[in-house]
Amino acid sequence: MPKIVAITACPTGIAHTFMAQEALLQAGKKNNVEVRVETQGASGSEDTLTAAEIAAADAVIIAADKKVELDRFVGKRMLQTSVSAAIKEPETLLAQALDAPIYGDATQAYMDDIAAQKAAKNQGTPAVYRHLMNGVSSMLPLVIAGGIYIALSTAIDINGKASLAVAFDNIGGGSAFKLFVPILAAFIAQSIGDRAAFASGLVGGWIGTQGLMYNAGPNASAGYLGGIIAGFLAGYVTVGIRKWIRVPRTFEGIKTVLITPVLSVGIVGLLMIYVLGHPIAALMSAISNGLTHIGASGSIGLGLLLGLMMAFDMGGPFNKVAYFFAVGLLGTHTVESQMIMAAVMGAGMVPPLAMALSTLIAKHKYAQEERDAGKAAIILGACFITEGAIPFATKDPLRVIPSIMIGSAVTGALAMLFHVTNPAPHGGVFVFPLIGHWYLFILAILIGVVVAGLLVTALKRPVEHAA
Repeated sequence: MPKIVAITACPTGIAHTFMAQEALLQAGKKNNVEVRVETQGASGSEDTLTAAEIAAADAVIIAADKKVELDRFVGKRMLQTSVSAAIKEPETLLAQALDAPIYGDATQAYMDDIAAQKAAKNQGTPAVYRHLMNGVSSMLPLVIAGGIYIALSTAIDINGKASLAVAFDNIGGGSAFKLFVPILAAFIAQSIGDRAAFASGLVGGWIGTQGLMYNAGPNASAGYLGGIIAGFLAGYVTVGIRKWIRVPRTFEGIKTVLITPVLSVGIVGLLMIYVLGHPIAALMSAISNGLTHIGASGSIGLGLLLGLMMAFDMGGPFNKVAYFFAVGLLGTHTVESQMIMAAVMGAGMVPPLAMALSTLIAKHKYAQEERDAGKAAIILGACFITEGAIPFATKDPLRVIPSIMIGSAVTGALAMLFHVTNPAPHGGVFVFPLIGHWYLFILAILIGVVVAGLLVTALKRPVEHAA
């Protein structure tokens, strides 16, 4: 029996990572292939592969949309692909892995072949997006924890417990929220230029958030946009330094720990201080001011657009852009930014809940495994894990995706219309006590769920006639 080991890792490490794991395991059972999968999710590595398992494996599959360390797989046949490919065509990947080139072979041809395979599998997922998502996945825990502590600070202060409120605000706003942009920049840089780029990304992101730019006021901040730019700048500057500066092999260690970081930190720091920081901070200030003066009709339109984006690809680029837009604005501490966060979270909860509703009211239109998935989708939707609708969308995209997009758009627009505020960037039902006008928020979600659920039910065909 062939033996294959695999790693699955998506940018956020919440749903796709484990869906890819399950798909590969099921395909292995079906095709008489022994499969072991290590997941690199939000909580770190689980089911970690041992050295003995790797040594005994006939091939390796890396199904990842973020950077994964590959040193332990040198000398093994390796297939590099995306998480979505593992979810959609696991059996094909198992077959391809057994004929894949050897990773780490001395000939450049093998390395080029591996890179070409990964590029082919990741069509439609540009390298820029993967680098960005590497930063986003690393900074999300800070954003989520920081946002919740800021929200708790506000709630406690209302009840008069100012001392604890200040402590929570220092944890959330004074620490976690100040760190998330530098961490975002650092891990974007590391994804591009490896570990040597981490320091310059961190420094560039910190300069942008601390008002250290030349000719900028003390309260100026380049925000998350500055962090993204600093991260990409640091990564490519580091790559350039490594390429342009040649030293004897005996001095490679000095180049890595001294020459490259010193030069890249200096270059990125000076560019952020004198060239890029001030214009980016001015743009972020304009965005914040625009949100502050946003009108009712405009806010409804924005909520509708964000709702469409959240449901369009359920964890893909459009979904991440909408979510990241909302999260980045939370740092402005405005009512408008919290309204946008509420619209995004509500819209993101709709797709799984809508599919769960449809499986309950039209059981004859779903196979047994889909009805079982509908039960799990209730929990996933309640926890704001939009990816819970992916199994349904994968099997019937033309009926499912338009339906859930309409439902999510309705919820996003209603959340803005009702002036619902949400200071927490994640959490679903667990952060409802922190939400302003929470009862209207629930109403907006329920209306979107019903709209999407009824639409998809009307469009779906009975199982025996499904096409």
